Amino acid sequence: MEAQAQGLLETEPLQGRDGDAIGSADISSMLSEEEKEELKAELVQLEDEITTLRQVLSAKERHLVEIKQKLGMNLMNELKQNFSRSWHDMQTTTAYKKTHETLSHAGQKATAAFNNVGTAISKKFGDMRNSPTFKSFEERVETTVTSLKTKVGGTNHSGGSFEEVLNSTAHASSQNASAGPRQTKDEELQC
Repeated sequence: MEAQAQGLLETEPLQGRDGDAIGSADISSMLSEEEKEELKAELVQLEDEITTLRQVLSAKERHLVEIKQKLGMNLMNELKQNFSRSWHDMQTTTAYKKTHETLSHAGQKATAAFNNVGTAISKKFGDMRNSPTFKSFEERVETTVTSLKTKVGGTNHSGGSFEEVLNSTAHASSQNASAGPRQTKDEELQC
């Protein structure tokens, strides 16, 4: 029996076995009737054992399902547990830890870079506002607005803020535009 078990565990490639199959046809003719009967009996016994093992395995699988049902374990719970276990296992690997550290470090550097860019832009706008060119432009706009305000009819030189001057100029312009059509109607009535 031990020799037959070793024959089942042989690791010889299949190509070498093809030649043996042809040779085994010759060997079966050399076996005696008694040896053939023994081999046939052993073949039947092995087939019976395989069938029995399949039945036992099937019964054990059914019993396993019953126990899981009684414990409230279903396929979805098992999948969740397997996923959780796999995720935990992956997080504990060295590669994951190194990748996490690298990405965390890269995120910190990116945040610092964005902060530096924001600071640089703010500083640049501040520098630009304090530049002689911008101050000259601001003075020209204020002078123009003041002269427009004076021409439109306001003699108030309070020197308000830039927004106040613009609002008052817009208000004065709208009053002049609405007064214009009234004059034409009044002129028409006088004629």
